[in-house]
Amino acid sequence: MSKPFPPHCLVRPLDLGDPAGPALVVKDTLDVAGVPTQAGSAALQHAGPAPRHAVAVQRLLDAGWRVVGKTVLHELAFGTTGINHHTGTPLNPAWPDRVPGGSSSGSAVAVASGAVPLALGTDTGGSVRTPAACCGVFGLKPSFGRVSRDGVMPARSSLDCVGPLAHHLDPLVAAMAVLCADWRGLPALPSAWRLGLVDVQAEAAARDAVAGALGACGQPVQAVLLPSFEAAYAAGLSVIQRETWAACAPLLATGRVGADVALRLARAAQTTEAELAGAEAVRRRFADEVDTALATCEVLALPTLASPPPRLAEAADTLAAVAMTRLVRPFNLSGHPAITLPLNRADGLPVGLQLVGRRGGDEALCAVATLITQRLGLRAVGALAGEAR
Repeated sequence: MSKPFPPHCLVRPLDLGDPAGPALVVKDTLDVAGVPTQAGSAALQHAGPAPRHAVAVQRLLDAGWRVVGKTVLHELAFGTTGINHHTGTPLNPAWPDRVPGGSSSGSAVAVASGAVPLALGTDTGGSVRTPAACCGVFGLKPSFGRVSRDGVMPARSSLDCVGPLAHHLDPLVAAMAVLCADWRGLPALPSAWRLGLVDVQAEAAARDAVAGALGACGQPVQAVLLPSFEAAYAAGLSVIQRETWAACAPLLATGRVGADVALRLARAAQTTEAELAGAEAVRRRFADEVDTALATCEVLALPTLASPPPRLAEAADTLAAVAMTRLVRPFNLSGHPAITLPLNRADGLPVGLQLVGRRGGDEALCAVATLITQRLGLRAVGALAGEAR
């Protein structure tokens, strides 16, 4: 039996597709025919109904899935905490005093609560992986371009990817097989392969949790340095600021954008052409560094969260909370696929195990994630999500 949806998780309930099919929810940045796409913002409260389903939604419906709702998000998908004062903030099921993560907050909470086995989110700077890690579930950002963004807000992005969140890897991989027209199935792993442990700035408890998990996998572990990692984080911010401003600037004039997002949008308008050109140079350099590291490692590994999700009472400053994405945002810039698996620190707080694969190698990444999940016995945290149907 599935669980009820927590408060402030759904924008609206739906019942589309095969009544006997597995249930999923979709973030309210993906079009569903006949209902408005409002992206969690009062500035879009008068938006008209979408004329057709987003391609990703249509593919899952055609494959027998059932869409049962659209989920709440951080307003305009432009925030990392998942806090939304217009719609209400979905409650993190396992750590209710802490943020659910953003921007795909409702999608992560729906899965973590056991209401559905699968949700769709979007990830422009960590917006699938961050809430998945905060809520203790699985979440995948595909390679850029592997999953269609037709029918997704914003219409144009060089960073954003539609990705699944799930209570375990079976529905996530099943969804990817539908979402990717060229899906090739999970490959057999090489007879000899190694994990690359990326040196990153994170709290010692997060680094220890990841190092301990890799040590228990039974595979050789190789230290990896990505010299442009911090620059890639900053460059990713410059690109998302410019692209979000281009998409959402007219909404700021309505006066209905929430104060936190309005402030971030106003600052995004100040992104210069020089900053953008510099960001593109970093994009190329960092992507090459990741490709070089993956030439000797099957996947790269690092924490998803550098520190625990902030407490709700301490997360009002959206600009400060952007640093939640410091370990995930670089891979939006480079375009590599990245998945987060549920992993806690020694003190029981979530950190997430992030694995990064070769560009276009989503199948191999999922194969490694499946093997590691099995070897470590990883499972979604919180309510009995495995009961969801």
